[in-house]
Order: sequence, then C-alpha cells, then structure tokens
Amino acid sequence: MSTAFPMHISRRFMKVWHRNLIVYQKTWKINFLPPLLEPLFYLVAFGVGLAALVGNIIYEGFEVSYVFFIAPALIAINIMYNAFFENTYASFVRMYYQRTFDAMMATPLNLPEVITGEIFWGATKSMIATAIMQTIISAFGLIQYPTGLLMVPLAFLGGIAFGSIGMFFTGIVATIEMFNLPIFLFVTPMFLFSGTFFPLDNLPMWAQKLATILPLTHLVKLTRAFSFGIIEAGLLWSIGYLVLFCLVFFPLAIYKMERRLIK
Repeated sequence: MSTAFPMHISRRFMKVWHRNLIVYQKTWKINFLPPLLEPLFYLVAFGVGLAALVGNIIYEGFEVSYVFFIAPALIAINIMYNAFFENTYASFVRMYYQRTFDAMMATPLNLPEVITGEIFWGATKSMIATAIMQTIISAFGLIQYPTGLLMVPLAFLGGIAFGSIGMFFTGIVATIEMFNLPIFLFVTPMFLFSGTFFPLDNLPMWAQKLATILPLTHLVKLTRAFSFGIIEAGLLWSIGYLVLFCLVFFPLAIYKMERRLIK
C-alpha cells in the first residue's frame, strides 16, 4: 500500500482546482445566491427581531450593538460551511458517484495532488463567498476598512483548515449519509459555542477553555477584530492556531484518502 508520508505535491494540483472552477462557472448563479441572501436574512432576523431584546453588549471593553457583534461571526460561519461542505458532500460525490477522482488518477496527477486541489478549491469557494457576503454586510456599515479587507485572505486560511477536516472525514466515512455524524458532533457545537451569537464570557470557565480548542472560535475572533478595526498582537495566537490546524489535518486528510482509495 502506498503511503501519503512523505508526499509529493507539484503545481499540477492546480489542474484539479481549475477543473472545479470551470464547473463552478457553469452554475455560478446558484452558488452566488446563498452568500448574497444569507446575510440579509440573518441581519433582518437578528437586527430587527433579536437585537431589540438583547440591546447593546460589551465586547473587548467596547459597547457594541448586537447586530454589529454577530455580523463578522456570520462571515466566519460562512467560511466554515463553504469549505467543510465542499470537501465532504461535494468531494464524496466526485469520488464515489461521479468517479471523477478515478479519471484524474489516470492522468499524471497523483492522489496527494488531487486532494490538494480539492482542498484548495474549497478554500477558494470560502474566499469567493466571503467577498460576496462582506459586500452585503458592508452596505449596512457593519465592517470597518481597511482592516476589513483582511477577511478575504483570512477566508482562504480558514477554508484550508475546515476543508482539510472535511476531507479527513471524507476519507473515513463509509457512506454519504454518515456525514450527519461530524456535522452533529463537530460543526453544530462550533456553530453554537464559538463566540458566534454571544460572548464566550457568558459561558462557564470550563466551557470557555473547551471553546478555545475549536477552530471556529479563533476564526470568529479574527473576523470580529478585522471588522471592528482592531489589530493587536494577541491575534497572532489565533492565526497560529489556524495554521497549526492546517498543518495537522491537511496531511492527515491526504493520508486517510490514500488509505481509502489506493490499495
């Protein structure tokens, strides 16, 4: 059996990325709608409905409106969803049902290059969706610039992190229905308890410490800081955590996919 360690990845992985881009261009209208409409739905629901009940909250010593607090968190959630679902459901369909991976493996591409192209494409989708979503949210005056521009490259880093963990699960689930387990046990808890809809200070101390393990917590902290115009040394810890997460799960994803596909 081949092993993914050490793995050889050349620039040929961009061929996989480009193939997915061509498919995306054919369905861009459908892909364009979720990041366009989602922030509008959330901002109306929370800005008009829940914000009236919550009022202003204190974050990092500043008093901000609730809608101003959750707006950058919506971008972080969007980054997670786009990369994770692209490299779970979409990659599984290409691998198992469409046999696209088999066709690409018949070319000079090796498996690490195929998987790298898939993960980088998931990160690119996160970046595209973030740019769209950020434009909509900016129209409400909820993002400060120029620091807000940093969210676009951050989306790519976050996309690599969540795309890698998504591909890792793709390498271990037996059927497409089993993706319900990582969504229920991994994605949903992050959606709720990563400082997205309320400050982490409201949680018990043990829950706050547990939240620091979740990559979405660090992504939310970074998007919120860039949205608020805050640049401080403490953000390097969150950036470093996301980089470390990529360095761990990126090779693990390739390893698991190679164990699954190459006998």
